[in-house]
Amino acid sequence: MDLRYSEEYEKFRQAARAFLADNWPPPEDGGELGPRERAARFRERAIECGYLARAFPRRYGGSEQEPDVLRGMVIRQEFGRVGAPMDVGVPGAQLMGTLLEHGTEEQKQRYLPASIRGELAWCQGYSEPGSGSDLASVQTRAELVGNEWVINGQKIWTSGAQQADMIYLLCRTEPDAGKHAGISYLLLDMKQPGIDVRPLRQMDGTGHFSEVFFDDARTPADQLVGKRGEGWLVSRSTLKHERNTVGDLQMYHRHLENLVELARTTIRDGRPALEDPTIRQRLAELDGYVKVMEYSGYRQLTCSARGEDPGTVVPMNRLATTKIEFLVANLGLELIGDSGLEAPSRMPFGDTAGSWARQYMWVRAYAIAGGASNIQRNIIGERALGLPRDFAAQKSR
Repeated sequence: MDLRYSEEYEKFRQAARAFLADNWPPPEDGGELGPRERAARFRERAIECGYLARAFPRRYGGSEQEPDVLRGMVIRQEFGRVGAPMDVGVPGAQLMGTLLEHGTEEQKQRYLPASIRGELAWCQGYSEPGSGSDLASVQTRAELVGNEWVINGQKIWTSGAQQADMIYLLCRTEPDAGKHAGISYLLLDMKQPGIDVRPLRQMDGTGHFSEVFFDDARTPADQLVGKRGEGWLVSRSTLKHERNTVGDLQMYHRHLENLVELARTTIRDGRPALEDPTIRQRLAELDGYVKVMEYSGYRQLTCSARGEDPGTVVPMNRLATTKIEFLVANLGLELIGDSGLEAPSRMPFGDTAGSWARQYMWVRAYAIAGGASNIQRNIIGERALGLPRDFAAQKSR
């Protein structure tokens, strides 16, 4: 098996590196533009040169490139290597793919160009206090009054709600319909009366998630994506754009390298922790997991390049990445010892004891975000192993 990129793709890699050398970071502007505006300006240039928004037509602000999964992976590797901005965050990226698939022409023209450039920030209104993994049980209501939808209810675990300009959310519009029916997919302006955003303070001191309360919030009738009562089908498209992404394999190598360096510089019983046979065994085990993840990622990438459905490889990889991050963070916290009691730091992962403490806290979310681990196991069991559906899921139908 030859896992090297062909000459064509290596030439493309060199071109991408040359582009980044000339354009990232952007030249100083005297402080007139903020980080978001500077990133948007860089994205514009990258779109012009065909590196970003490759799947989107030019009339919607994209670069309209031929589909090429391998070129896309090269771009991700090279942009990631220098820390250049790529997409506009998970909620916005999901919404753009969904609009391209299900949106009206007016919605595409109105929202895609600004979203692609990063000028319009989105958040996702799916989860509710009683509707996490069981997404079909949402109770937030939307009633059509004249030519407006009037929304009442609550969402929770909403990432980036404090900074978002818009939200896409699932609402129950047909209260008498079945559980998976009667849900509609709406677009809503966050900057209006009737929306109350309350940050949820996390144990690492940050407030990435929020509760969002809707009290007669309004949106025009034409801000419905797809057909009324078929929001469940539209939402599956959004989740598809989130879960079918091939992971950043380089990230797991970097995290392992950071951990090895920590073991090399941490002194335990008068010698580097790396010389402890038990620590070395645990690092070797982690190295094995990372290599398995790497080759499984190649398998998923190959399927995507061939236009084949990777099937249950996706949830399998999702579970593997969660386990790797847990093991890395757990061993890291063990190595820093009492320093783990320091206040969590927002320094880059692996730079300080505080950043290891924060990572240990943050990885708890990996088993929930993007589809809980138990949901991934259900998918694997039912679709790959042919096991019967989860009893609770059958009972709810």
